[in-house]
Order: sequence, then C-alpha cells, then structure tokens
Amino acid sequence: MGSQTFGVERGACERIAQAIKDVYLLGLEIGIVVGGGNIFRGSQAEEFGFSRTPADHIGMIATTINGLILQQSMAALGIESRVMSALDNAVVEKYVWGQAMHYLQKKIIVIFVGGSGNPYFTTDTAAALRACEVQAQLLLKATKVNGVYSEDPKKNSKATKYSTLTYTEALVKQLHVMDASAIALCRENSIPIYVCDLFEEGSLKQALCLHQGGTLVTGE
Repeated sequence: MGSQTFGVERGACERIAQAIKDVYLLGLEIGIVVGGGNIFRGSQAEEFGFSRTPADHIGMIATTINGLILQQSMAALGIESRVMSALDNAVVEKYVWGQAMHYLQKKIIVIFVGGSGNPYFTTDTAAALRACEVQAQLLLKATKVNGVYSEDPKKNSKATKYSTLTYTEALVKQLHVMDASAIALCRENSIPIYVCDLFEEGSLKQALCLHQGGTLVTGE
C-alpha cells in the first residue's frame, strides 16, 4: 500500500520484497501470512451493507491477490517462493501442511493466503495458526508502527512504547498487539511475538537478529 490509502504501490512492494530478501539471505526458513486490508477491510462491510461471512470471503480473496504480488516482487529479486491458500481455487496451490513443511525445509519461502479459510477469524489468528503448524520459533508482526504502545502514538504523542510485554499483559491491557485468539494461540504454544515497523529500513533484520527496535511479547 505504501503512501497510498488503498491499492498496491510498486515502491512499497519492492521495499517489502527487499526486506524479506535481506533476512532470507541469513539462511532462515520463512513463512509469510499476508493480509488484504489495502484492498478490502472488514470495517467496510457495514458501510456497504454486507453480511459478515461474504465480507470475510472478500477479504480472504484480497489476501490471495497480495500474496501473488509479493511472490512476483520477490521473484524479481531472485527469491523463490510458493503461494499456498486455505481456499480451493485454480490460481494458487492449496495449503497442505506436509507440502508447506517440505518447501520450508528446502529454504523456499511459503506465502500463506486465504486466512484460516473460515470467516470470523482474522489474519492475526491465521498467522498464529500457521506459526503453530510449522513450529515457528518466532512470529514477527511487521506493521506500520515500530512496536506496541500504551495508546495510539498517532493520536497521543506521549504514548508509552513497550520494549517487552507478557502475553497476559497484552491481553489484560487490551493493547491490540494482535487479536486475543492469536495471542492465546502463541501463549499456548510458547511462540514469541515480535512487533516491528515493516517500512523502516533494516527493521526485519534487526528484529530477527537482535530483537531490537520493536516490542517483544513472550512468556510470563
């Protein structure tokens, strides 16, 4: 999305692909869950008068579009990846756990789209689910802010940034790190969550290598 309010911006795609390449070259196994908010947000459903279930279906299809764009952006940089969908369609490969693990072990990036394949579940929950399934050592939430704050830093310049949090603190304080289901899944499976700024140069590498620059959410 980049500086645009919606849609796809070439420069943003290139920056994201390059950031992923930088961490890929470290030799990591990488799975990516993409959202679709730059195409259709759940909040639009009420404005349009849509029912929740078909609105969520639209969002899942939007993630497929973004997944294909990300795949091609990385291919332009010489990085091999596969798009695997929770939904059945003729455009991308169906998500199968064993095949996804095979790709990851071969150091092929897997881009998970279609959410969890069910309405009423967010992309956050899908990310936590896939992280559990592939036995991830870290769930990195790369977003538009450089960590978790006590309040929205865009609305309150005095908002406090947390360097570390426990899962329970994130839930009790309702800090909107991820939705409650996603945090609970990570807590149950002892998967740390790291929140960082996707568009800050070097942030992904710094987050993965040093756990610096963002917010780490982990055990008690």
